[in-house]
Amino acid sequence: MTFNDLLAAIGVVINGIPQALLGLSVGFAAFPTSLGFAIGVIACLLLQSPIPISMQAETIALAGSYGKDIRERLSVVFWAGIIMSILGITGSLNFIVNLAGEYVLNGMMAGVGLILAKIAVDGLKLETKMVSLISILTALFTYFISNRDLVYTIIVSVTISSIYANVKKMEIGKNLKKEERKLSIKKPIMNKDILRGALSLACLTIGANIAFGNITASLGSFQANIDHLTIYSGLADSVSSLFGGAPVEAIISATGASDNPVNSGVLMMVILGVIMFMGLLPKLGKYVPGESIHGFLFVLGALVTVPTNANLAFAAGGDTILVAGIAMATTAASDPFMGLLAGTILKFIIL
Repeated sequence: MTFNDLLAAIGVVINGIPQALLGLSVGFAAFPTSLGFAIGVIACLLLQSPIPISMQAETIALAGSYGKDIRERLSVVFWAGIIMSILGITGSLNFIVNLAGEYVLNGMMAGVGLILAKIAVDGLKLETKMVSLISILTALFTYFISNRDLVYTIIVSVTISSIYANVKKMEIGKNLKKEERKLSIKKPIMNKDILRGALSLACLTIGANIAFGNITASLGSFQANIDHLTIYSGLADSVSSLFGGAPVEAIISATGASDNPVNSGVLMMVILGVIMFMGLLPKLGKYVPGESIHGFLFVLGALVTVPTNANLAFAAGGDTILVAGIAMATTAASDPFMGLLAGTILKFIIL
């Protein structure tokens, strides 16, 4: 373990905390989320995987928009985790990618970017709209002056908007409940809305695992094993949500560029897991409003996810542009599952 490993791990922890607070704001509990990190630690050590799992804004934001209550949201995450674990164990990801086509997957991911941007913009309609506005403006400013550094973007926008909320004595974290540090099973349920939500979340995760997993592994010149990543991230989601916790997914992690990517990634997950286990996050949530993440969501969606994935989706030209465009538009208007389905069906009709 080197100082570089430690620095990279701490940087990713700082990046993960505001996204963890976003998870709390939509009803997920911190304490059981530590189980998801524990699975990530064990899996990365056993498999010597350089791809850690953590709090991912895209998944949390999408999962938080599903279901009528927290039980339905937890069920969506649980079943999505089961689906992903099965796909990883059976090695079916390549089949899905080949069936849909990478341009359809990229079109779907671009649509997810539009969903994230909309979540941020919708924050401007709330009573706390000034927090969202300040977060968005500072995120945009920081993103461009920091040479598009997402870590600085999230830290600065969350800090400044949180300071504003505290100075104005806003009621921060009023919906956060004091967590008991004990585990109780939240029995998953199933209905048509939960099934559709689980399929949508699984579709998003397929795209994210392939994109984020390969990027993180390439930072350290590793070869990504996406099937392994899909298995342990799926198990982490299912176990965490079974007890009320948030999804814990693949991220683009700076630990991949450290001297020892596996050790640095494991250290990052241990630190975040301990923060969750010790109940420190809900205390922090009393000072950091959930709306403070809106700036990062807007930048991540509108300036990173949409341009990057849309460029990849439309690169092949010809009729694939139409197919990718349908996948993108349908995802933005509905959800990732419908976007992937619409794009795949249209692909077989016109190509």
